[in-house]
Amino acid sequence: MNATVTASRSAFPARRTQQELWDGYFAEHYSGSDLARRVFAGTGIETRHGTTDPLLEDVSTWSTGQRMERFAADALPLGTEAVAGAIEAAGLTPQDIDLLTVVSCTGYATPGLDILIARDLGMPVGVQRLHVGHMGCYAAIPGLASTADAVAARSRTAVMLCLELTSLHVQPPTDDAEQIVAHALFADAANAVVLQPGGEARGLRVLDIAARTDSARSALMTWDVTDLGFRMGLSPRVPAVLRKHVVATVEDLLAPHGLAPADVAGWAVHPGGPRIVEVVQKKLALSDEQVAESNAVLRECGNCSSPTVMVVLERMVAGGRLEVGDHVVAMAFGPGLTLYMALLQVT
Repeated sequence: MNATVTASRSAFPARRTQQELWDGYFAEHYSGSDLARRVFAGTGIETRHGTTDPLLEDVSTWSTGQRMERFAADALPLGTEAVAGAIEAAGLTPQDIDLLTVVSCTGYATPGLDILIARDLGMPVGVQRLHVGHMGCYAAIPGLASTADAVAARSRTAVMLCLELTSLHVQPPTDDAEQIVAHALFADAANAVVLQPGGEARGLRVLDIAARTDSARSALMTWDVTDLGFRMGLSPRVPAVLRKHVVATVEDLLAPHGLAPADVAGWAVHPGGPRIVEVVQKKLALSDEQVAESNAVLRECGNCSSPTVMVVLERMVAGGRLEVGDHVVAMAFGPGLTLYMALLQVT
């Protein structure tokens, strides 16, 4: 028996346009750097969301302790909104939830979001909990895999929450191009999905998972805990590594099911940046329509780390172009360098 994603809800904090962020904060932060201006303009992002607004408060000199205090304060209402929305959309109540998985790499607190959200929503005292931490942008897929396995093996009803507050980790000014790119791309979001045992459940059935890690290229993407928050390292060589591995990983995922890329109706590609989507589209010979949701999420939300691919999936399902029986591939990329993919089927 497979687990099925029966509902999905996303939640976002306040929104700013990319131009507002540049004009109101980052232009001065980078002392009018022409490189920074071109990077911000070239992301393909029009709007982003953040619980901390750099136009109102500069967190770049905050200690990690200050940032973690803020994470605890801001993450709880955002995560609760997404989880409550997903449970309601599935036609359930919090008392129906047996397992709560929380995925995040941008903040830590104990008691954590898993405990506090379960408490505030009134989940059973026996609810089981899982925290997936510091895996980065691809973490939604292994989180989905572990949660789906529990649902399938023990007939549990589960919720998985992916939540990232990257806006808490603005760094002091630097001429490091990798840091500029990170500040130009990343944003905040939360997404929650309900998973229920297969059978007659309607939604996206989780069929399989594939992963590939190129550990020889591990230095190309990093997420380091420093005294001034978490610092991103993001090499421009990442798309080239993705180009090398994406086709083989897709084959690893599809071949055991007798499928080829042409048999897949939906492609939820984590939009880590415009070049990431372009590489995947070209290597897999996908149409513009097949990556439309990924590009739209990048344009309207930016790269929100782990929730991003789930937001793409949510929009794909809501768009109405998928039919019962269609196969969908969700893929995301992150430190390692790691590719993670899930094969889903519309039920």
